Amino acid sequence: MPRNHPTTPETLGFESHDHRNCIAGSVGAAERHCAQAGVQLTPIRRRVLEILLERHQAMGAYDILDQLREEGLRSQPPVAYRALDFLVQHGFAHKIERLNAFTACALPGQDHAPVFLVCRLCRAVAETVTHGQGVSEAAEIAGFEVERVVVEAEGICPNCRPEASA
Repeated sequence: MPRNHPTTPETLGFESHDHRNCIAGSVGAAERHCAQAGVQLTPIRRRVLEILLERHQAMGAYDILDQLREEGLRSQPPVAYRALDFLVQHGFAHKIERLNAFTACALPGQDHAPVFLVCRLCRAVAETVTHGQGVSEAAEIAGFEVERVVVEAEGICPNCRPEASA
């Protein structure tokens, strides 16, 4: 049986939570952002965001395409890739480079330097922030201007750890 571990307020992803509020809050933030930015959250973009939010896992574009196909929606690769590109560009999804997969942003609408904790067993993804400490200081010493910091850590989530089943 999975355990619930307390997490800091800035670490989201492994703990139990109300999925309906999670999805509604993120989709609402996306709708507000799109209205303010004058861009469209099309039905496909919205559904791709919902799929990512429903799973809290790193998902490849073809996993998303399979889900769209099962739902009778357009399922050609460019459709999913364009939707994912849009969601990443506007901060509602992140690309997990190591897995060549995507996950919904746990902190939509907030400027942050994400750190991803990726479970190698179930592919669940938790997102936390470091506020760029360390990297920014090293870059400043080197005269380098940091535009984006992404850190990915792979391991075993609290729900998959051996003691979770004991």
